[in-house]
Amino acid sequence: MKSLLNTQTKNLNLASSFSAYKYLIHSISIFTNHLSSPHLQRLTSHIYKTMKNILVCITTIITLSSLVFSTRGRRVLQSYDTFEYTAITCRSHSASITEFGGVGDGKTLNTKAFQTAVENLSQYSSDGGAQLFIPAGKWLTGSFNLTSHFTLFLHKDAVILAAQDINEYPILTALPSYGRGRDAAGGRFASLIFGTNLSDVIITGNNGTIDGQGSFWWQKFHGGKLKYTRPYLIELMFSDTIQISDLTFLDSPSWNIHPVYSSNIIVKGVTIIAPVKSPNTDGINPDSCTNTRIEDCYIISGDDCVAVKSGWDEYGIAFGMPTKHLVIRRLTCISPYSAAIALGSEMSGGIEDVRAEDITAYQTESGVRIKTAVGRGAFVRDIYVKGMNLHTMKWVFWMTGNYKAHADSHYDPHALPEITGINYRDIVAENVSMAGRLEGISGDPFTGICISNATISMAAKHKKAIWMCSDVQGVTSGVDPKPCDLLDGQESEKKKIDGGCDFPTDVLEIDNVELMSCSYQMS
Repeated sequence: MKSLLNTQTKNLNLASSFSAYKYLIHSISIFTNHLSSPHLQRLTSHIYKTMKNILVCITTIITLSSLVFSTRGRRVLQSYDTFEYTAITCRSHSASITEFGGVGDGKTLNTKAFQTAVENLSQYSSDGGAQLFIPAGKWLTGSFNLTSHFTLFLHKDAVILAAQDINEYPILTALPSYGRGRDAAGGRFASLIFGTNLSDVIITGNNGTIDGQGSFWWQKFHGGKLKYTRPYLIELMFSDTIQISDLTFLDSPSWNIHPVYSSNIIVKGVTIIAPVKSPNTDGINPDSCTNTRIEDCYIISGDDCVAVKSGWDEYGIAFGMPTKHLVIRRLTCISPYSAAIALGSEMSGGIEDVRAEDITAYQTESGVRIKTAVGRGAFVRDIYVKGMNLHTMKWVFWMTGNYKAHADSHYDPHALPEITGINYRDIVAENVSMAGRLEGISGDPFTGICISNATISMAAKHKKAIWMCSDVQGVTSGVDPKPCDLLDGQESEKKKIDGGCDFPTDVLEIDNVELMSCSYQMS
């Protein structure tokens, strides 16, 4: 502390001398301009230039003195770059990954640095929280856990690289609502960024990148060489108040963003990119979550862009935690082999009150798809979709009641899902192979389907059957081409949709959450 005070005192003395010196030079300059003798002018001009060079040296010394100071025995170079961002919570403390030994050369393994940084910053959980800054560079790391009241912030030129070493990903037990892994009967590899039982967690940046380097995992998956389910890029469990925003996700080993058993979640302004033939690279998968807001996202993937889930067969039924109160808006999707938005197939805890609007899809298999089967049980109900613009689609509407994948052979064949209250309105689609393929379950029809104000332009080589319907019931209004007869409900029902199918006007709690302006000053 004494050394620091002495340094600051010297800086003040230098600054005072600097001001006096600067004034003297200015005076000499004025004096030189008023001399009549050329010889005296040359002499004083020489003195002026010499003193000005000395002034530059003094300026440099003062600048370096103010930038370099001693703290805890370390010399730290101060920078005054400030990064602004919006978040649900701002933090009182900040640190850079470099302070914990991080090296951003794309080769040095930083798993220990990330783990140590989070552990160290967790001490501020009850004192305004902390943010960990990831500067420009490529930061190779294996799996690491987050902590509560914590922000992970990526510089625009920062890349977190997922290590291609399975030993860097601890083995976790299967999710209780699934009973087994998605890829294999065993457990699962921990996600690259993981956390459980957390509160107030933010993962954001100025469009920094999280790169899963997924080809390593895809090859092992296709070769049947994995005993456990591949890691996701982000998985947060049993957590509350989560923000994931303004980042780019590349080549995830499997799903990209997986909040599960969590609530009050905002996913905003993310870009997710993976090859369209990459296996199971779902974009955003809210799973048994309540109060979730997904908006302004752009996704190219090898699976569903957004997949809404809540557990698998008897395990999901027993766990009994639905996904509900979900808002999806301004989503742009490209996924030739999957849906822009999928509900299921793992929906055995139930899915209800999903509101999707302003959805744009290009070269995507289907718009909104419901996937379920005998043995799933539970329900998909009160689904509202408004404003879809679809370009080059296989199906606009797709409902599947015979999705065959089961967790195991112990599912209950009497556990029939309830699919009801499905509303679509204000849809424009072009270059479509088939308008709708709606297949319920024999003895368990999908009911309460409503489609209004939908204009569908068929592809030049469209399917012979424009609509295919079985075991469904519903009504339509203003739909072209004309839907199948099973969607031609009673006149009394048609009157209910004169103004279009339902879309809620109330505001969900998650939409009342406003982001505040935060900043990080790099030091």
